[in-house]
This record gives sequence, structure tokens and C-alpha cells, in this order.
Amino acid sequence: MANTLPPDSVAKLFDAVPSNALPPVPDYNICPTQAVAVVTADPGRRFRPMRWGFIPHWYDSPSSGPLLINARAETIAEKPAFRAACRARRCLVPVTGFYEWHRAGQVKLPWFVRRADGAPLVLAGIWQDWGADHAPTFAIVTTEANAAMAPIHHRIPVVIEQGDWGLWLGEEGKGAARLMHPPGEEVLAFHRVSTEVNSNRAEGPELIEPVAD
Repeated sequence: MANTLPPDSVAKLFDAVPSNALPPVPDYNICPTQAVAVVTADPGRRFRPMRWGFIPHWYDSPSSGPLLINARAETIAEKPAFRAACRARRCLVPVTGFYEWHRAGQVKLPWFVRRADGAPLVLAGIWQDWGADHAPTFAIVTTEANAAMAPIHHRIPVVIEQGDWGLWLGEEGKGAARLMHPPGEEVLAFHRVSTEVNSNRAEGPELIEPVAD
């Protein structure tokens, strides 16, 4: 993922109380296990850092099992790792955009995906605390790709529109399950970016700049 959103502006947008220790921005190459600023409602809205990589409560250590960066919408309510969080601990993940890779033969070609209207891209997440220190962790909810994404990848994150933020956060009662669908075909814009982003050590604004297909 990439995030260039000023924390103060994001906190104001969501009417959320910001943490004193938010991850620095801009960050053009946010990788799994890094801290990401997310919005929760427990019960008041908070804008706070969480580890990207959901850790089930039965893990003895963060590496006791698979790295759970995504949760599939189709099975999230049934999976033991996710079902409690799906019901009671949902979050919003505001970012500038995310990367997806398309395999062309032996080469993985990265694409950058953002909102077509230039607004912050708000992804659906679930979260829970883990360990004696109650470290917060989260995963992004994904679903089957829409027609726009399908040529690049078969999955896509669930995008939550502004009018549905409260419902996803659990502030407006039940019914959040109906939000777990692909975004509209015109919501996102896609462009190829440099393979430099294939390295988790790469950083800088050039990572999200378009390159020739």
C-alpha cells in the first residue's frame, strides 16, 4: 500500500481522535507487518496504528502460523480466526492506494490502484488485540474482483464509501455484511508502476508514478 494522507486531515475527515504515535507519512511502500493508521469505533472513533497482519489469539508468537494480511469476504464469518472480529471489531483503512501484481509469464508486474476521483481510498478491515501487551493487529477484507480489476488479479479489497463508514464500524446497527462486495467499475483507477516496488526496501514517490505498459 501507499499512504500520503496527512494524519490531521484524515482524523478530521473521520471525526476521529488521533493517536500520539501514528506511522510517518508519506510512505510509498507499506508492507505486511508494518504499522498502518486505521479508524476504529470502540465506542468513540479513534485513528490509531495497528500491525498489518492479523494475529489469531491462539498464536504463541506472530510467526506461529500463516501471515494473515487479508480476510476473504466469502468465508470471514465462518473462519475461526476471523469470525469474532467480523462481528464486533471492524475498522477502516484509509490510504492513497494499493499495489497489485499481475503475473506475465515468469515476471510479476506491479500496478497501482487508487480512487478515480482522487479521494482517500478507504478499505474494509477487521482487527483484534493479541498477546499480553494487547498489540492491535488487522487484516484487509477482500472479495472477488470486479471486471476492471479482473485482468490484473482475481481478488480486490472491499472499498467502503463515506456514507457507509458508520455501518462498517458498527455505529449503525447490523447489516455490514451487505457492504462486502466489489467496488463499482468506475470507482478505481489503475496504472502500471515500476518493478522497483517488488522490493520491500524500495521507497519514494517514484514508486507510484505511471510507467509504460
